[in-house]
This record gives sequence, structure tokens and C-alpha cells, in this order.
Amino acid sequence: MNLIEQAIAYSTAHEINWPRDPLENPAAWGVHQADPPPWNQLLGPVHARAGVSGMILREGEVWQTWGDTHRADLTFSVAKTYLGLLAGVAHGRGLLPDPDEPIAQRLPGIGFDSAHNRSITWSHLMSQTSEWEGNCLGLPDQVEHYRYVAHDPRGILGIKGSLRPLQAPGNYWEYNDVRINQLSLALLHLFGQALPEVFQESVLRPIGATDPFSWEGYDNAWVDLPATHNSAACRVRSVPGGTHWGGGVSISTHDQALIGELIRRDGQWIAGGKAGGNATRVVPENWVRRMREPCELAPFYGWLTWLNPDGKTFPGASAESVLMVGAGGNYVWVEPKYQAVIVVRWLEPVRFSSFASQVSRALEESA
Repeated sequence: MNLIEQAIAYSTAHEINWPRDPLENPAAWGVHQADPPPWNQLLGPVHARAGVSGMILREGEVWQTWGDTHRADLTFSVAKTYLGLLAGVAHGRGLLPDPDEPIAQRLPGIGFDSAHNRSITWSHLMSQTSEWEGNCLGLPDQVEHYRYVAHDPRGILGIKGSLRPLQAPGNYWEYNDVRINQLSLALLHLFGQALPEVFQESVLRPIGATDPFSWEGYDNAWVDLPATHNSAACRVRSVPGGTHWGGGVSISTHDQALIGELIRRDGQWIAGGKAGGNATRVVPENWVRRMREPCELAPFYGWLTWLNPDGKTFPGASAESVLMVGAGGNYVWVEPKYQAVIVVRWLEPVRFSSFASQVSRALEESA
């Protein structure tokens, strides 16, 4: 086998040990079991998955595929980056002109009006430094206090779910899915339209994503939107930025790669993948570039993206890499060094760095 065939075989041989059907062994599936009760339960739908799959694009063209690349599987926190792209769409439409504007100024009455929360900005939420306090869709922010994620170099700082003294917004970094859900709720009110519809119309359709796609909310996530000059009053579900408590995005490996390519090209889509094709501006360039800038408090994180400063967060990938990462071993790796996008799904997370090293060697060899 050549180098890339070895890398693909390696990923296939190291499928995550979660059952493929969550009903088969619920105690071994997902991440909600780590939450203290009563929050350690699913609030939205989940479904069975396929095995390991992957796709590699080079300069926008398909170079390698393996597994079922057109099946819509849950992608967990990869969906956080989708919220960042939606915020960029809002910015391009003039709905979110200043990411440093306090959200309460534009959207009063949705959870940002308290003395502690009123200074929270869009940038705070997207960089995971908001310290937002409250209850969103039946979940308190406390359930994610002291949340540990493997890519956080600080290690474990406390007992998950125990109350942590909050700091002023913008002064502490914490990976917190409740606050991500609050960002999603804010974007829903900002657009006045269900976010899955906006994402399909404004992102997936322009990049030619045609595989089955869904973005599900929790059973209790219904929100009443008022009438506007463009639309009647309606009742829609707010959607989570992941599948921590169920719901979330189901999307194919193929279409994840297209989204990665959109980020690699700074929010511009080029038909056919190569220079000279028809170009469509999907997300403002300055916004996508800002998504890749490191957070001052957490240089391994941007705006709902994972970064790789000094190559230490994701060994094997270049320091310029940008990643979307979801539980269950879901990775979308944008690799500017080789003008590549690499998607791999359902890989044991501890194996990703070895996989990345093998892929990088293969890309280098074939450059």
C-alpha cells in the first residue's frame, strides 16, 4: 500500500467503540452520560450511524474517498462551526453589523438582560468566553461548568457540573454547550427564521451540497417568533450547536468536505473547485478570516473553530490548520499547507494525530 492507502486503512481499523446504533447500548453512546443528573439524558432525537468514512479534497477536487460518504450521520460539535458561518451570513446581510455589540442591545428579552449578561457580545459567545449565566432550553449553564475537552491544554480544572464562580464576560474561556445553544437561540431571533432553513438556503445550496441534511432541535425547544414585515408570526424549533443532548446536525461526509472547502477559500465558493470557475460569495471574507484568528485567552480556539498553534493541539497537522471537531471522532480538517480538506468520521479520537501525520506525509509525497 502507498502512504494514503495506509492512512485510510489505519482510520478504518480504528473506529470509535461507540455502538453504531445508540439503542443497542445507550450507556456506551454519546457524551451526556458524563453530566450530573438530572441533565444526563437525551432531549432530542438521535439515530444509528455508519462506520468510518472519509474524504480528501485537494484544490477543491476529490482526491480520496472511503466508506459511505453520502450518508447523513450525526456530526456533534462540528455544527458549532455552522453557527459561526450563519453568524457570518447575518453579518453579510447587515443583521449583525458589529460582532462586538452587546446582544441585549439588538435582542432584548431573550436572556441577555441581567446585570451579568447585558455586556455579552456575539464575539464572546463565538469565542466561548461569554460566561453567560442562565437556563437555555431547560439546561442551566452550570451543567457545563468545569467541562473538560481533550484539546484544552489546561487539563481538568474541577468537577463537571459543580458551580463555578463566574467571571466578567470576556475574561474566561470555557467549552460550554448550553452557551452555544443560547447563541443559536439568539441567531434564530436575529434571522426571524428557522436556522436549518437559513443554512440550507444560504450555505448548502450555493456550494452544491445535495445529500440528505437535517438539523433537529430538542423536544422542548419550540420558540414563538413574532410577525415581521416579511413574514407572519410562526412557531419553530431552536436547534443546538451539537448533539450533546440529542438533536443536532445530520450531514454527509461529502457535504462536510464542501463546507471545509468554503472555509479554506475564505467564504467564497468557486464552481468546479479551480480558479476560473464561477465565484459566489457565501460568507464575507473578513468574517471567515476572523473565525480563524486565535482567542487571546485560548489561542487553540477561534470563533467556533479549533486552531493548531505551533502544531501542538493537533500534532500531525500544520500550525495553519483549522478544524471542526465533534464527539464520536468527527473531524473536518482544513489544511492550507497542502490546499486540502480532510474529513474523517467515527475515528477513535486518540488516533487522530497519528492519522493526521500519515495523511500529511501522503500529501507531501504527492505534492
